[in-house]
Amino acid sequence: MATLIVPARDEESWPTLGPQVCSLLEERAVHGPGDLRGRDYTLDVEKRALIYRWYEVYPKGHPRAGKRRFKRCGLSVRKGTAKTELAAAVAFAELHPEAPVRCDGFDAHGQPVGVPVVDPYIPMVAYTEEQTEDLAYAALLVMVTEGHDADLFDAGLERIMRAGGDGKAVALAAAPDSRDGARTTWQHFDETHRFVLPRLREAHQTMQANIPKRQLADPWSLETTTTYTPGEGSVAEGTHEYAELIHQGKVKDRTLFFFHREAVARDDEDFTDPAQLHAAVREASGPAIASWPDFDGQVEQIASLYNQPDTDRSYWERVWLNRRVRAGNQAFDAGRWDELARDHGLISPNRLVTVGFDGARFADATGIVITDVATGYQQLYAGWETDGSADWEVPEDEVHEAMAEVFGRWQVWRLYADPPYWESEVNAWSGTYGEKRVQPWWTNRLKPTAYAMRAYRTAMVTGAVTHDGGRALRDHIGNARRRELKMLDDEARPLWVIRKERPDSPFKIDYAMAGALSWEARGDAIAAGARPRDSYVYTSSTTRTRR
Repeated sequence: MATLIVPARDEESWPTLGPQVCSLLEERAVHGPGDLRGRDYTLDVEKRALIYRWYEVYPKGHPRAGKRRFKRCGLSVRKGTAKTELAAAVAFAELHPEAPVRCDGFDAHGQPVGVPVVDPYIPMVAYTEEQTEDLAYAALLVMVTEGHDADLFDAGLERIMRAGGDGKAVALAAAPDSRDGARTTWQHFDETHRFVLPRLREAHQTMQANIPKRQLADPWSLETTTTYTPGEGSVAEGTHEYAELIHQGKVKDRTLFFFHREAVARDDEDFTDPAQLHAAVREASGPAIASWPDFDGQVEQIASLYNQPDTDRSYWERVWLNRRVRAGNQAFDAGRWDELARDHGLISPNRLVTVGFDGARFADATGIVITDVATGYQQLYAGWETDGSADWEVPEDEVHEAMAEVFGRWQVWRLYADPPYWESEVNAWSGTYGEKRVQPWWTNRLKPTAYAMRAYRTAMVTGAVTHDGGRALRDHIGNARRRELKMLDDEARPLWVIRKERPDSPFKIDYAMAGALSWEARGDAIAAGARPRDSYVYTSSTTRTRR
């Protein structure tokens, strides 16, 4: 069994409020949505051990006696282990007006004495607004409304308050209100492997920065997740890699506790063997989960999912074995993309470049990517991505301004622009900058688009393309998934185009398409023997701040 526990358990146990917290939960809380809904809450051995670690405090006589040992805790375990409900149970304790969750001195035996938090503020963050009611907050709502202490809370769909009004938990899909940001006493981030979008990573960073502000409340954070897809740049990926650095002694940080379990990958692994398949699921589950009623039945169901013909087995390994596996249908290798970053700054004025443009007007993203023809160095010059609001729209005037800057600053050999949603603008650019330089490039032409995607991917593999390391373009590269086409190339190899992981996915790919179009134009420029003009004069007086 592969587990990473940071820090490992000390030979001598630390004082902890864990036993008192566990007693409160099993006496006063109930299970949330699911088969056990409304029944008295019970903790298995592993969850009890985690709570003991999470609530360790500095011992009596220490300069920080009674203060929490860990300010940030991370839990990474496979799908279906009730980790979200565990987070809700911790939220229940942190909000409860009688819970022993902070140390108020020590008894005669040197054990901490627990007291409740004064005026708690508890943001609970999900990756989309729609999910706030489906994850930990939903479980907490059941715990406080259907449990033994329902009279102690005033609960609603967006906030749960103590009956006296001196504290609340709120469901969020972004950073807390600026007025509340400094009030945080405990916070939870749910399914952080999905925290890939810039706004979610920024929210996480902002909220982590709030933790030191309210020192008397001894605040802390909890992150729960199934493991991440490598290369997507999620919060889960960052936390796990940071924990590994601490474990390796490369970073010193005494404030993080991290627990991860996965099934060990073996060289001779063969999941066509039912015994090996079942053993891997058991290994990823751990001994505590294996003691659940009809655990063997659950293993059988999970194994059957692996054997279904339409199963994405990379995804299956990630969620059921908790292994860090690249998505099997990822179009581009985001890790390889990272290796191609070069800190050359903005492409110099007057250089011969090609441009790619792709995007939508509403609830999506639009980007302009430029490529230096001579070097293959590429960068996102301007990008606009939805903020998630229903009325968001790409600012058309900014797009026109950015395009004017591109044509004024560089020698643009070709702009390849995907016209849908922008046909009139593409026509206008053609009239302004010339029909030869501005060309519609329809990505709904599947075969040409498939060849363009292959060429872009090949450029990454060979290192022909480099880039400035910009995060936004990298995110879209990592988000792109393959859509296999029912057609082959001249050598009978399957063709594919890119798509989002699902139609309603918040993970955008428009900048990746713009990058591919810019690269396609660069290939055509080289094939045509394009050369920069010595007489070209740089006319733009501004430099755009890229986003």
